[in-house]
Amino acid sequence: MKFGIHVGHLGGPIDELRRLWQFADANGFEWFSVSDHFQETPAQDGSGPCLESVATLTAAALETKRVRVSCLVFCVSYRHPVVLAKALTAIDLLSSGRVTCGLGAGWHEDEYRSYGIPFPGAATREDQLEEYTQVLRRLFDEDYADFTGKHYTLAHAPNFPKPAQKRLPIWIGGGGEKRTLRTTARFADGWNVPYIAPAEWAAKNAVLDRWCERERRDPRAIARTVNVGFYLGADARGAARADERYRKEWSGRVPADNPRTGFLRGLARDATGLVAGYRDAGVDQLNIALRAGPYDWDALSSFARDVMPQFR
Repeated sequence: MKFGIHVGHLGGPIDELRRLWQFADANGFEWFSVSDHFQETPAQDGSGPCLESVATLTAAALETKRVRVSCLVFCVSYRHPVVLAKALTAIDLLSSGRVTCGLGAGWHEDEYRSYGIPFPGAATREDQLEEYTQVLRRLFDEDYADFTGKHYTLAHAPNFPKPAQKRLPIWIGGGGEKRTLRTTARFADGWNVPYIAPAEWAAKNAVLDRWCERERRDPRAIARTVNVGFYLGADARGAARADERYRKEWSGRVPADNPRTGFLRGLARDATGLVAGYRDAGVDQLNIALRAGPYDWDALSSFARDVMPQFR
């Protein structure tokens, strides 16, 4: 099983973020990704810092040498697809072919409203995701791309230079079983869902397999991944600090005694059992998900040293 680091809220501080992607690059992680928001999420009062994802991802690509870099996920409502295609093509070239494109239909209605971005119903956003995925595939792969949809149109549209990768992977994030997983089966190279327990992940993974069968898609062609909240400590004091951070960061979104197991909590060296549960469910890659720093470097080092080698 592969491991990655995901930053679920780009609140900085910037020195901590830079140290984090360099830590991932140097300590056996194979992935580093960011989120795509304009304000803190889960939302508090809107005053928290939040860095823009394309610019942050560019910096991560330039300051790493080995890890793949991505966003989980770019919201299709926030940029025209050609804008994202051009940005990711540039980052792929700058990183010598280490970019994965993650896409999602969008969900944060308060954020849309804050910035005057139209927030259509779920069915429309899923339609947009399906078209957006096809548009990007054409822009990445074809010299001159054509596409006619309800929401997006390309007419002999060029994208030069091409990405460094022959096929720049497109992943879709989300667990919607009727539309999101169908779009994944049709068009995606990977799938990601955050903060759910191994059993729930396995159930959704089975739904994706069924969609692959209906769409006559080889299920092995789609990477299956999960983001798991990281609230671990290297010792008892660190675990207590992590628990306090968990309660603060998820206040109002989950109960303080949240029974879900989509979060790693307690001592880092004891996380093996839950990680094994994801492996046994079929997860190809587990990303530990952090939010704004400062980070517990002792806990991160313990996870990389004591847990990850058991799953290589």
